[in-house]
Amino acid sequence: MTLLLLACAVVAACGSDRTPASPSGIAARPSEPPATPGPGGAPSSDVRVGEDFGRPLFPADNWWNQDITNAPADPQSDAFIAFIGRTRGAHPDFGPPPYGIPYVAVGGSETRTPVAFVDYGSESDEGFRGERGYPIPEMARTQPNVIEGGVPGGGSSGDRHLLIVDRDQWVLYELFAARWSAGRERWEAGSGAVFDLSSNARRPEGWTSADAAGLAILPGLVRYDEAQRGPLRHALRVTVRQTNGYVWPASHRAGSTSGALPMGARLRLKASKSLASYPAQVQNIFRAMQTHGLIVADNGSDLYVTGAMDSRWNNGVLNPAFASLTAGDFEVVRLGWR
Repeated sequence: MTLLLLACAVVAACGSDRTPASPSGIAARPSEPPATPGPGGAPSSDVRVGEDFGRPLFPADNWWNQDITNAPADPQSDAFIAFIGRTRGAHPDFGPPPYGIPYVAVGGSETRTPVAFVDYGSESDEGFRGERGYPIPEMARTQPNVIEGGVPGGGSSGDRHLLIVDRDQWVLYELFAARWSAGRERWEAGSGAVFDLSSNARRPEGWTSADAAGLAILPGLVRYDEAQRGPLRHALRVTVRQTNGYVWPASHRAGSTSGALPMGARLRLKASKSLASYPAQVQNIFRAMQTHGLIVADNGSDLYVTGAMDSRWNNGVLNPAFASLTAGDFEVVRLGWR
């Protein structure tokens, strides 16, 4: 179900412990040029929250869409699982409001607005292919539940992810710690990344994105409509409490704890785990854990699987189902496998 933004009353408040390292040294610009229209001319009014795109995000051979059913396990898999704690249960970090991360779809003519990056400016994208700015809809500034955390304009605490898809150009724009600064009359963010959804281009080595691992966020979210249709055909985003460096496909580290998984590591639900007793929708999610796995993308709570906020989720079903999966039901795919 696609919800019109004007009627949207939804919010995402996920728990991530990402803490920016020291600022990149690129200070926010004292002034910004006026926003410029996208290639279509006047800004589009077709702004939607939670749109069902009906096609994969990124090409079929992208790491998010890669089938890892037969990928080898890592030699240190048992040790990594022990670090998490074999009895640690999984948890759906999504549901109806206020749980999950919202995302917005806009038309190609949505106005591009410059963003001042105040933490990771040297690792952030100012726009797409020379076109400066992000297509941030006006209502992200004035309406609640468009930016993660639910505060109109983002507020001042939390991860405040703002995810935007230009459905016409098929481009994904993602911001971390997004906020509208009324005093400076500009959008600010800790970091930002732009992804061509028709390309497998990876972030430069050492670069972050709107996520600690340097990966896109949206393609790893559990989304309601696809879970209703059948087994998900992409990997899912997951957090762990501590990390140690990074491996492909990640490009950025956010910790150096000995024994912990690196950013970009992939956990796979063991094929021996029977899914027969779960409701069909839950089976569709868990099957993806067996065929595509969970990619470590941020520091947070162990085995928190991220999804899109949607009022149709039933946490009375999701929570006990996820809790029945423990770290011992998973194995770690060989690090950096492709």
